[in-house]
Amino acid sequence: MLKTLALRSVSLHRAALPRASAVLAMSARRSLTTSTVRSKDDLKAPPITEPALAGTEGAHGKDTLARTLTDDAHNEVRGDWVLFHPVYSPEELKAVEVLHRDAKTFKDKLAVSVVRIARWGFDLVSGYKHKEIPPGSTMTLEELRKGGYVMTEHQWLNRILFLESIAGVPGMVAGALRHLKSLRLMKRDAGWIHTLLEEAENERMHLMTFMTLRNPGVFFRALILGAQGVFYNMFFLSYLISPSTCHRFVGYLEEEAVLTYTRAIEELESGRLPLWANTPAPSIAIDYWRLKDDATLTDVLYAVRSDETTHRFVNHSLANLDGDDVNPFALREPNMLVKGKLVEYYVHESQEMLKHHQPPSQ
Repeated sequence: MLKTLALRSVSLHRAALPRASAVLAMSARRSLTTSTVRSKDDLKAPPITEPALAGTEGAHGKDTLARTLTDDAHNEVRGDWVLFHPVYSPEELKAVEVLHRDAKTFKDKLAVSVVRIARWGFDLVSGYKHKEIPPGSTMTLEELRKGGYVMTEHQWLNRILFLESIAGVPGMVAGALRHLKSLRLMKRDAGWIHTLLEEAENERMHLMTFMTLRNPGVFFRALILGAQGVFYNMFFLSYLISPSTCHRFVGYLEEEAVLTYTRAIEELESGRLPLWANTPAPSIAIDYWRLKDDATLTDVLYAVRSDETTHRFVNHSLANLDGDDVNPFALREPNMLVKGKLVEYYVHESQEMLKHHQPPSQ
């Protein structure tokens, strides 16, 4: 049974879901209304006295190759990382689209409103700005920067470092709260904890990657400390009240992250970030995303954007489930050809993915 966990390996991550072609063929404006009648038990985790569906409690140590240490001074871990994370094909990296999920319910509207306020605060603190360049403009790069149309590499790093230092909070908070709930109620978590901790570590690895390009000063670190303290406690209290609203909030926040990295890629590929044009990818990024040895910072930005797209898709999908439903992403994740073009899975789609991995009857 444990061999089914291999579905979460990198190679099968690239394999299309059996329903992928059908899902991709669906209209981007699908209605929430569906003829599929949801059974309350379809996604429920089994009681603690019954066997769990293989994979829903996270990967087992024997399912990954042994990790090794390099001989450098920092003993950097190389090879397989502790938690699962996707590795993308070139086709997947280019498949990401900037999408927005319409806010339909009161909780949705509350979540998107808070994101807009948070986005304004993040932009103010990090100095991020984006003005459309006038059509037919012949301004030089220096003139574009003075006019506020283009940011420098330093300004982009301010934005990215601040964003990633905050983005790693929700997954850890939600994972910790669900962990404590599982201990308190003495019941299985149905696979949510592992996915949430994966997200937290993935965001932290983004921060570690970009920290190799710049070491922030005391003032910037103080801003991060204050913002993290406020955001952590607010998210903690909010998740106690309404986990689904919090996941919707993170989904909308990741939409903004995808937009930010898309703009960064466009700036870099259009020649407006010359200092990054031929910058080699940091070794930590090459190891983490299994990039080629000659990979550049452009490749890193594409990989990070794909990660943010995964978080966008997963959190919007989790917001559609009940808190005690089985997390279908603990079994496998659709590839970026799906996640990059759809903003979420609805309940009946999560049910279908779960049913595909039901163990054979005894």
